[in-house]
Amino acid sequence: MADVVRAALVQATWTGDTESMIAKHEEHARAAAAQGAKIIGFQEVFNAPYFCQVQEPEHYRWAESAPDGPTVRRMQALARETGMVIVVPIFEIEQSGFYYNTAVVIDADGSLLGIYRKHHIPQVKGFWEKYYFKPGNMGWPVFDTAVGKVGVYICYDRHFPEGWRQLGLNGAQLVYNPSATSRGLSGYLWQLEQPAAAVANEYFIAAINRVGVEEYGDNDFYGTSYFVDPRGQFVGEVASDKEEELVVRDLDFGLIDEVRQQWAFYRDRRPDAYGGLVQP
Repeated sequence: MADVVRAALVQATWTGDTESMIAKHEEHARAAAAQGAKIIGFQEVFNAPYFCQVQEPEHYRWAESAPDGPTVRRMQALARETGMVIVVPIFEIEQSGFYYNTAVVIDADGSLLGIYRKHHIPQVKGFWEKYYFKPGNMGWPVFDTAVGKVGVYICYDRHFPEGWRQLGLNGAQLVYNPSATSRGLSGYLWQLEQPAAAVANEYFIAAINRVGVEEYGDNDFYGTSYFVDPRGQFVGEVASDKEEELVVRDLDFGLIDEVRQQWAFYRDRRPDAYGGLVQP
């Protein structure tokens, strides 16, 4: 397995319907593969608008099965076609009444490696997610992919350091953080939290944000997606705050061991002293 992994992410504007949204992401994936990318990730609920700006039962229509729904099957075919690992965030229905904000991880041969379900569910103006989603219940999986060990943390999760740490303890080399965050709410945190998490946990992070204003509210999603390395430094330029963009970057996974040997944060952890952190 190569130390240098060419990775991609997409920040996209909403097209108005699922079919054209999926087709657009397929084209971005093919463009990334043509540039040599071996892994790509999409934004939160990538095949739908960010419907959580409102609380309306009509929006349950966006939900589909994670293991065998039409979007996942289509993305499996895309992975086989392009030879890329794909991180696919969708609105998941497990069974009637059981809905999750989920990311499916598909290996480069099209095989389904598993899913991550968002743990931390916000319920504030413009982000009414508790109306739709149950909290995640599948832990903090790290998937052994064709490019290395990949984890997922979704949007609001990023404000909680515990999950970042558990992904590191589970062996993550790269964590995708698909998001939908808007101007004025937490913009100044966007380029602070993920670099800090990359430093604290000594791995790469792909921070993905939607871009533009959509039909169900006035949230102005500000893009500025990026990759950040284990030293907290951006890998290349940060994406536009207004335009759709495919970002492709080379990530040197050899830097992970170098940083962990130099800073030794995992060596100096004190789990024996942290019991109070998990008290209700």
